[in-house]
Amino acid sequence: MTEVNEKSKDIADLAALLKDTAEHHGSFEAVAPPHDWWDWYAAYMVARRNGDGEKDAVAFGDKYMADVKGIVVPPEAVSRR
Repeated sequence: MTEVNEKSKDIADLAALLKDTAEHHGSFEAVAPPHDWWDWYAAYMVARRNGDGEKDAVAFGDKYMADVKGIVVPPEAVSRR
């Protein structure tokens, strides 16, 4: 079994990414139709891990949800994000 100390940086990095993702998902959650939160999280996290900034990762998460999952934020709600 791997020692916790050996993986603590990986755990801290992932925890920070999850926190960042949760903070940005809130505005999508507030205006989107019912959806599985983990789909948006995964898209956002992939974008961030690939070097995208927060704004681009949000756009990527939204685009993934629309294009792949069919979850589209109504146009009138976009301005509330």
